[in-house]
Amino acid sequence: MRIPVLLTAIVLTGNLLAQTAMINIDNRNTTSLNGSWQVILDPTGAGDYRQVWQERKAQSKTEFVEYSFDGGPYLQVPGDFNSQRCDLTNLEGTVWYKKPFTHVAREGKRTFVYFGAVNHKADVYLNGEKLGSHEGGFTPFQFELTGKVTNGTNTLIVRANNSRQGNALPGYGYDWFNYGGITRDVYLVETSQTFIHDYFIQLKKGSLNSVEGWVKLNGNNLSQEVVVEIPELKLKHRSKTDATGKAKLEFKSNFELWSPTQPKLYTVVISSETDQVTDEIGFRCIEVEGNKVLLNKQPLFLKAVNMHEENPYKAARAFSSGDNQILLNAAKDLGCNLLRLSHYPYNEKMIKQAEKMGMMVWSELPIYQHIEFSDSTVPCKMETMLNEMLTRDKNRCGVVVWSLSNETYPDTPNRNKALIDLTQKCKALDSTRLIVHVINTQGYSNNTFNVWDPLYNYSDLIALNEYIGWYIPWKGKPSETNWNIAFPDKPVFISEFGGEALYGSKGPTDEAAYWTEEYQANIYKDQIEMFTTIPNLCGVCPWLLFDYRSLGRMNQLYQNGYNRKGLLSEKGQKKKAWYVMNEYFNEN
Repeated sequence: MRIPVLLTAIVLTGNLLAQTAMINIDNRNTTSLNGSWQVILDPTGAGDYRQVWQERKAQSKTEFVEYSFDGGPYLQVPGDFNSQRCDLTNLEGTVWYKKPFTHVAREGKRTFVYFGAVNHKADVYLNGEKLGSHEGGFTPFQFELTGKVTNGTNTLIVRANNSRQGNALPGYGYDWFNYGGITRDVYLVETSQTFIHDYFIQLKKGSLNSVEGWVKLNGNNLSQEVVVEIPELKLKHRSKTDATGKAKLEFKSNFELWSPTQPKLYTVVISSETDQVTDEIGFRCIEVEGNKVLLNKQPLFLKAVNMHEENPYKAARAFSSGDNQILLNAAKDLGCNLLRLSHYPYNEKMIKQAEKMGMMVWSELPIYQHIEFSDSTVPCKMETMLNEMLTRDKNRCGVVVWSLSNETYPDTPNRNKALIDLTQKCKALDSTRLIVHVINTQGYSNNTFNVWDPLYNYSDLIALNEYIGWYIPWKGKPSETNWNIAFPDKPVFISEFGGEALYGSKGPTDEAAYWTEEYQANIYKDQIEMFTTIPNLCGVCPWLLFDYRSLGRMNQLYQNGYNRKGLLSEKGQKKKAWYVMNEYFNEN
């Protein structure tokens, strides 16, 4: 039997890279590999030299093997390794995972192993044979096991390494906790010989009733009829695949449009002659017209908040529906209609839960400060991450922004070309959403902001991070701030602002050094006063929702390994600034 190979699997420097994962994993025929995995802790990286994946056993009385999963600890998957064992709390290195599983191959079926995410680099082995590698800690990937998995017991071994690398995304420096391990779900997936690998079913740009999309098959039998049904609308659209297995879709209907106040989703059934997938899809139109952001042709003020994918109460990577709900409920309580999922793609459950709650989503690539754009491998890594992020979530109507970078610097070698090229690739993949670059290089002097960056030519919003009142003192009255914006016809979005406070901290209210709630609240009051001076303001996004772990924050009296800019403490306590921001959102 010839095994079809996914078109997105490539070979680079002799190493088979992971395949871009099939979408809508929740509606596939899956067997969960979540639960307890045996592990070997490998902080020195010796496991590569000793070839842990071979699980060698002593063959004579004089031979010994210097590693063994037997007798070692277990870790829960999904879950970061740092929060599960005290001796791994601050580990940035390697942990080897092992999972035995049983499998019975069925005639005419294919088998894959799917990983929701492994941070940062994963090397995956089946029964002692390397399947391949994946780099990037926040997007899904898969390997085909057809013809490799045996009937009966098999063993999957994963080398998970979260070490920082200069040419990685992100690079060496970033202001959040570097949770390592198999942090999201792992599944065995069974498909037909030719299956529906991917599809795009959304309203075309600027339309309220016209879908323009496609369905893509994977396998040997690529010439098939494809049918898209929306039973509630009594809609059935037929199409035919081309030689590559891709079928174009064009149809109209009188959709009830998705919005924050009415988050309508339709059951959509996608069928081919050999496969069928069901999804819940909403339809909406997001666009910029002049200096306004429009949702379904109506002006919209973006009431947003930044967050990190961290369960604050557990100080662990958020991955479950319960973890997500803590964050989503807190954002809803604040009065938000948009979540900026900074600074990397979050788990798929988060996107779907937000969408059902009527929360718009800003999804972002981890192209964050100090990226080595001149490294020859970095543009390829950027494109891979972009493709993986868009592939997974492009049918989620709640996702309204693709953010391609945050706080990069125009004088960094090759930065402009690399990010302009990435923007063009993003538009080619999906032109139906806003595309944004977030900048923090604006000047501020004489109570005037001078806003310019070449990337703003390629960004739908003037998205800027500013921390006036915290990192930079005010140069005049907030209400008399001036703005010199090089792109005066674009909407302006304040994507980060704020300051730090330890919940309950007492001290002088006019001195930053004491991390008082009053000082933080005053920053927010001044910022809100300044917002009235901003031309074309379309939204604001405080940094951030909860205090979160960040080892670079070393003030042991007030920070103690936490970034304290949260409106809520890591215990969920509301700081005084929370009430300031809540009132502002309720009034706008």
